[in-house]
Amino acid sequence: MAINTVERAARELADKGDLVVFHSIVHNDVVVGRLRDEFGVHFVEDIAELAELEKKHKLARTIVFSAHGIPPGVREAVGRMGWNYIDATCPLVTKVHTEAKRYAQLGYTILLIGDSSNHQEVRGTFGEAPENTILVAVHTHVGRDPRLADPRTVRVPDPERVVVLTQTTLSVDDTDHTVAILQKRFPHLVLPSRDDLCYATKNRQDQVKRLAPHVDLFLVLTSSYSSNGMRLYEIASGLTAARRIDTAADLHEAWFEGVRSVGVTSAASTPEYLVAEVTAYLLERNPGLRIIEEGQWEKIRFREPGVVMPEN
Repeated sequence: MAINTVERAARELADKGDLVVFHSIVHNDVVVGRLRDEFGVHFVEDIAELAELEKKHKLARTIVFSAHGIPPGVREAVGRMGWNYIDATCPLVTKVHTEAKRYAQLGYTILLIGDSSNHQEVRGTFGEAPENTILVAVHTHVGRDPRLADPRTVRVPDPERVVVLTQTTLSVDDTDHTVAILQKRFPHLVLPSRDDLCYATKNRQDQVKRLAPHVDLFLVLTSSYSSNGMRLYEIASGLTAARRIDTAADLHEAWFEGVRSVGVTSAASTPEYLVAEVTAYLLERNPGLRIIEEGQWEKIRFREPGVVMPEN
């Protein structure tokens, strides 16, 4: 949905100028590169970059917010500048934002589990209720980011009014373990009525865990900064030989020596055509290869967002 939104907006606004996207629309280098090269899209990490960008390019004065969500301050800054915006935040992330605002209004301390304080999704959710939110590391990531508290030692003002929310792209097993640690420490811990983890993330992890022990090599198509993609790579690596690739061009013949079966998966943001190129590579070199598609078909579709104009 987010990628389609950018493509559509870039075409519709072409006569007015170039489109701008705040942060990588999805965490995939191939997608970002294609949107930049084919559609002339500019990507920024700070609203302050827009003034300098406008000196060099004719801009449509419309910005798209990435699928990972944004802190409210970004939206407010765009409004003050008089720009239009299109919010392509994934609805599953928006659900977590809504929960953060609701529990903050009720006076709860929010323990937000994430794998990095710099991840755009974590920054966006934290921005909804910064005074009520404590960032907590996944138990396997403790110590990697000093801004993330250890779930075993994190302290809260009122142990009886605490809720846990999570980044949507974490490892299911690691998240469950981290929540269990928090529940043991805070018996009154409130869990959201529905799991925060993205269904596309969970489905892929389930299938990798099921298939990886039965193949000689597992290929994971993902950019290195995709949280959900790297979780897939970590899971596969723990069960069999695994390789991370961005495209079929990264494949090496030597990897397949003695290999009789290969598993292939991709991050939620990896385009389907990149997966098809990998299977085509394998078929070309192994004409008798049998390809079996496994996993749960995902038929959920999200409505593309419209343009929001600044208030006068």
